[in-house]
Amino acid sequence: MKGESSMKEEQDRFSRQRLFAPIGEAGQQRLAAGSVLIVGMGALGTALANHIVRAGIGHVRIVDRDFVEWSNLQRQMLYDEEDARQSLPKAIAARAKLERIHSACRIEALVSDVTPANIASLMEGVDLVLDGTDNFQTRYLLNDACFEAGIPFIYGGAVSSRGMSAAFVPGETCCLRCLLPESTSGGDGQTCDMIGVISPIVDVVASFQSVEALKLLVGDRQRVRRSLLSWEMWSYHTYEMKLPAARPDCPTCGRLEFPALQADSTGIALMCGRDTVQIDGGRPLDLALWRMKLQEAGEVSANPYLLRVQLAEGERLVLFPDGRVLVQGTEDPVRAKTLYARYIGM
Repeated sequence: MKGESSMKEEQDRFSRQRLFAPIGEAGQQRLAAGSVLIVGMGALGTALANHIVRAGIGHVRIVDRDFVEWSNLQRQMLYDEEDARQSLPKAIAARAKLERIHSACRIEALVSDVTPANIASLMEGVDLVLDGTDNFQTRYLLNDACFEAGIPFIYGGAVSSRGMSAAFVPGETCCLRCLLPESTSGGDGQTCDMIGVISPIVDVVASFQSVEALKLLVGDRQRVRRSLLSWEMWSYHTYEMKLPAARPDCPTCGRLEFPALQADSTGIALMCGRDTVQIDGGRPLDLALWRMKLQEAGEVSANPYLLRVQLAEGERLVLFPDGRVLVQGTEDPVRAKTLYARYIGM
């Protein structure tokens, strides 16, 4: 009887979606068999995960390197005040909420940076990749990895009251590099942490990304939008540009060089607008051991996923078990390396 009850609950859960003709019963079954990677669990990522899990996708892998802070709560819909108080990693806090939304969905939560070294394993077994990131360096990495693997990449970005979205499908469309070459993207320095963002534009962008994901997952590829959409919500105007043909000289989909996959990683990344530098020492960190080591360095607080140390110098170190350390309170890589070397060791 329990099994019959569970089946009825699943039928009821997706009854309205099954009534939508382009999905129907067959489409719902394909969604249940589908697998998606969402990179970044900030504003876009949480809205994307909310849509994707509620739609009934069977396997969702979420990846994020950061933890929940109070400034996130205005727009990152899966988090609450207790998550911020505990400084929970975003991937862990998001999984807890998503499992309460749809317990039958298999949700993998990874607290990790996304790099050329691990992107292939993160994409293993997924049908498409959704962009929930906030920087073009990671977007180009996802773009190159997807086009090398032949997996669709659905781009989205939001800042201030502006947003953009496009679906890039290997063999059918150009790639992100064709549309936005590295020399022209992200050069204005405008990020949510610098000029702000309002929640409605995030929801708009994530909704358009999600609907393209549903089309691909149910097999309705001919309906996938072949354009870049952009919005300005405050003064309200929209713009749609047809995706250009793939460029023969494009290093990704033309020359098949995939430069982001070949990039050398220094282990140091400036988290733009966050007054934070991330340093990856390349070795795991035993948080219990480091809690004892750093007691004399400043005020220490911890949870099972990270360790924070408020230094006497004014900056703060945040240590993760995978070896990453955030140096908060500076955007100077030299200063960050000095503090890292002093307290962690190069």
